[in-house]
Amino acid sequence: MKRRRGVDRVAWGVLCLLTGAGVGLLFLILGLVAVKGAPALSLAFFLEESRNFGAQGGIAYQIAGTVLLMTGAVVLSLPVALGTALFQTEYLRSPRLRTLFRQAVYSLNGVPTILFGLVGYLVFGVLLNTGISWLTGTLILAVMIFPTLEVSIQESIESIPEAYRDTGLALGLTPLRMVASIILPQSAFGIITGALLGLARAAGETAAIMFTATTFSGVRLPQSFADPVPTLQTHILALSQDALDPRSINQAWGAGLVLLGMVFVLIFISLCLRYRIRMEAES
Repeated sequence: MKRRRGVDRVAWGVLCLLTGAGVGLLFLILGLVAVKGAPALSLAFFLEESRNFGAQGGIAYQIAGTVLLMTGAVVLSLPVALGTALFQTEYLRSPRLRTLFRQAVYSLNGVPTILFGLVGYLVFGVLLNTGISWLTGTLILAVMIFPTLEVSIQESIESIPEAYRDTGLALGLTPLRMVASIILPQSAFGIITGALLGLARAAGETAAIMFTATTFSGVRLPQSFADPVPTLQTHILALSQDALDPRSINQAWGAGLVLLGMVFVLIFISLCLRYRIRMEAES
């Protein structure tokens, strides 16, 4: 008994140490980005365009370009993810096929992002002749965030109590009416959560859009579907390569802090909505 207690205490200590190391590393990264990036923040930094290859000026167009790609990707991916989740939960009856679909979505989520960029450029940029443009980047990001959206929406639909479905069947609702009247309203917060997580995922991607949708300098907002777009990701990458110029590094830290802030705001809102869904499901 004493030996078992000793082993439990050692295991508990190791787990606490590992947890503390992970949390400490997270706060170290956040603190370093905040300390390094805060001096660059100002009203002009958010409102002005970049100058001198990003070493001066602000990141107004980079923020707008990032939001454009994120929003476009979610708008394109959300209907497909919603339809896929509804098909699996409400129309697909075979447990084997459900498992197969779920594993396929999980596998898609594990594909390296650089391969998404390569295959996406060959399909969209070359075969569909969209070239290096914000449209190509939006399509690639839409495919990339599809698993995140689909899994979040499917989990939200599956968490709906069976009593709701039984009530709909008792009222004689057809599957389509069941979806429109019960499933979608009850899973609305889950759909919003999935969209926010998809936005956060899209905001953090660099490799997939680096050579397919963006340029490093000299571009403002796109005037057509065939134009590239500036983004915070490529802006940070370009500035970080000029390590000898302290102005460039300072601008890179500031842009990194803004990008990190955007991602954390989206994740925080999605976590709040997920908590509300869980409380409603338990009540």
